[in-house]
Amino acid sequence: MASSYRLQEHYALDRLLSYQVEPMDETTKVVIPAWRKLDRMVRSLAAKLPPKLARFGAMNLPGAIEPEAMEKFLQKKAALQQDIEQIQTQLHKLKTERANLHHHLSLGRVPQSERFDRLSSGSKDLVDTIKLVAYRAETPMAQVVRETLPHWRQDEERRLLQSLYGSEADLIPNEATGTLTVRLHYPANAMLAGAVHRLCAELTATETVFPTTKLRLVYQLADGRPVEVPTNHLQPADSAHKPSPEDHPA
Repeated sequence: MASSYRLQEHYALDRLLSYQVEPMDETTKVVIPAWRKLDRMVRSLAAKLPPKLARFGAMNLPGAIEPEAMEKFLQKKAALQQDIEQIQTQLHKLKTERANLHHHLSLGRVPQSERFDRLSSGSKDLVDTIKLVAYRAETPMAQVVRETLPHWRQDEERRLLQSLYGSEADLIPNEATGTLTVRLHYPANAMLAGAVHRLCAELTATETVFPTTKLRLVYQLADGRPVEVPTNHLQPADSAHKPSPEDHPA
């Protein structure tokens, strides 16, 4: 969604996202904090057990049987076995405690000190709507560019549009003609230039008026070629066919 990226960069779209919190419905089922704490402890102990069991099973007495070496081996193995038994005992105890607790509980039954809020989703919904509108506005432009590009490069239409969003352009107002010309810089690739020229013609044909002015937008490349308005051009989103007297003869 290239157009939304430019909105984020130049209009600080992400700043609309707030990190305010809002209370949750008390009927919402949540994991009990005490159960979550026990579960975290169980997972931590369970992760320590397999390496110790592997070390215990791999312990062998190397070389000849000598009293001094045997004594050290037995002490080391006994210490490791005791460590394993302690972990197993603690693990069994924690699992029993966890099993005796309810997993989920309605938020209203959770003690006030252990309750939590959630992030507000209102601003995120607004940002998502803006991104969706930007994507839908970009889609017909991408289709125009796609039809102009050769078939082996038709999957690059949005990439080309994204490069246009980041490129510089000249704005030339003309109150006498009531136009605001957007003059795009000529791309280095002649094939891409043809696609951009076609897009300029389609956008000009919509006769869009720049906001807060009476100037009609005219798009063109910096080469100065006149824009040929196509017969089957993009229409503004709010345009509709207005019946003429000829459509309803008396």
